[in-house]
Amino acid sequence: MRYISTRGQAPARDFADVLLAGLAEDGGLFMPETWPHFGPSDWRGMRGLPYPELAARVMQPFMGSAIPYDVLRTICHEAYAGFGHTAIVPLIQLETNLFAQELFHGPTLAFKDMAMQVLGRLFDYVLTKRDRRVTIVGATSGDTGSAAIEACAWRDRVDIMILHPHERTSMVQRRQMTTVLAPNVGNVAVQGTFDDCQDLVKAMFADVPFRNEMRLSAVNSINWARIAAQIPYYVAAALALGAPERDIAFSVPTGNFGNVLAAWAARRMGLPVARLIVGSNRNDILTRFLASNDMSMVPVEPSLSPSMDIQVSSNFERLLFELLDRDADKTRDTMLDFRATGRMRVADPIWHRVRGLFHGFRLDDPGTEAEIRRLHAATGYLADPHTAIGIAAARALPCAGGVPTVAMATAHPAKFPDAMERATGQRPALPPRMADLFEREERFAVLPNDLTAVETAVRALVGRN
Repeated sequence: MRYISTRGQAPARDFADVLLAGLAEDGGLFMPETWPHFGPSDWRGMRGLPYPELAARVMQPFMGSAIPYDVLRTICHEAYAGFGHTAIVPLIQLETNLFAQELFHGPTLAFKDMAMQVLGRLFDYVLTKRDRRVTIVGATSGDTGSAAIEACAWRDRVDIMILHPHERTSMVQRRQMTTVLAPNVGNVAVQGTFDDCQDLVKAMFADVPFRNEMRLSAVNSINWARIAAQIPYYVAAALALGAPERDIAFSVPTGNFGNVLAAWAARRMGLPVARLIVGSNRNDILTRFLASNDMSMVPVEPSLSPSMDIQVSSNFERLLFELLDRDADKTRDTMLDFRATGRMRVADPIWHRVRGLFHGFRLDDPGTEAEIRRLHAATGYLADPHTAIGIAAARALPCAGGVPTVAMATAHPAKFPDAMERATGQRPALPPRMADLFEREERFAVLPNDLTAVETAVRALVGRN
């Protein structure tokens, strides 16, 4: 399996090189040169497999010869061994043909653990084999950072620096990052938005001398390995509900478009996915695009669902590349124009192709609290603000013909205790292993939205180690 850049000006690579590179040198994102495909008999053969076995089976075609299957299988078993539910990704029925798939039973209580626990071990394997060391830089709107730190802390061949928007994450989310005092971990609170953090990460990769000096790599969903490791839980849900003989729909609360892109990738591999619903909060650029072909940036506003407080959805570039029939020049020009003007110009025929599968849904903060309250009163289920948006979207846009919809439950409600208490009167407790989170020492730097300042902080971290 080889990978190519969406912008066409970077050399093709194998999976191990893509894992370490993260972002292509031309600013594009890596995509598989060809898509693996599973037929109905292949899907049936995966029914009933334990989740680690299923994950290895689904991911293996993306690894090619870079990661031997027995190594990948061991990595998957180790990655999910510490999860807090024996099913790893349990399905909860909420209504007729409406389910929630809980993806938050990992060490940091968010769906990012599903991929990060695999990525940390993949990095270990490749770096040990090549006798190399890397510096991981990442941006987070809330959950990616803690999951990446949990996966990489104390590892001998990795330094990791995570940027988060200052005072724009929940306190639980921040403390999960800033109380990890491993010597190879650094945290920066950027005086700006998540989009500013994401732009700083991309600017560090674009600074070629700095990129080479620090041996940069990435753990955001700009890294293809993240997407590959998220595809299996969509397969698990579909098989549990009758695929391949039965279609399925997914409702995904998303900001950076990575999680829902993994669902699209599962469909591209042959899974019978009838509909993909994109759930947005007040930062609704994706919903506006799907409703009226309006992909235009506006200022990011803080919300109850901070992991979705995003205006530049990086992974949309991967879908755009496919929609443009893999025309790298058109993809590059479209993305450069978007960043220059703040508006993406997508031809109506292409927009209509997107609308054939994707549907958008927007819910503001009062609506999110109302959905948390309604759901708890009706079923006793506690859904965090992100999950509540996904469930509300699934209820608002049901599939015809008895096709079940699975809403992705992306974070544990205890990560957002204030919102949960306002909506339900209950303040969900953190698991015992995190009960002392608010007593732990924090360590992070508050820096301006300035590339030089952030690069200096990264150099200091690497120099210390």
